[in-house]
Amino acid sequence: MGPPEKRDEGWFTSLYAADYAHIVRYGLRRLADSEASAELAQEVFVVAWRRRGEVPDRSLPWLYGVARRLLANQWRSRRTAPDVVPITAAELTRVADSSGADTSVGIADVRAALATLGDLDQEILRLIGWEELTVSEAAQVLGCTRATAAVRLHRARRRLSEAMSDRPVPSRRPVLATTREDL
Repeated sequence: MGPPEKRDEGWFTSLYAADYAHIVRYGLRRLADSEASAELAQEVFVVAWRRRGEVPDRSLPWLYGVARRLLANQWRSRRTAPDVVPITAAELTRVADSSGADTSVGIADVRAALATLGDLDQEILRLIGWEELTVSEAAQVLGCTRATAAVRLHRARRRLSEAMSDRPVPSRRPVLATTREDL
């Protein structure tokens, strides 16, 4: 994107044109209506303009992080959960047509299992799966290290798998917690 002194109206216009649709889709996957997601995208770009000196060259993960914080602020202020996003026929077709995917599992099953997970698990899975970010980029959005994001992703995938199978994976007992009778 260039050095901060070159971040003028032309820079912002190209940033907006390149990433606006991604931010709207990010909002659509988390909010119930398109107006709210468009409004979220507008707020994200207002922040990007105000803080244009901080926007990195690879701006999309940074913009996702701004959107995530804006949504968190909204949800905290309302103290209620976001509305459920309706499943469309287009989403069902996209899942069925994806290469290498298990077509016996529908998007409704995935969404139902995802809803049973904690907010952090849902967010890391969405960032990697829906937003198609790398683990490093997801870490940037979440404000943590790459290693922390990788561990969160591993654990979230395991929990999602457990939720999808409806049978918990047997937990391993820590070695330090064994008793003399176990030896």
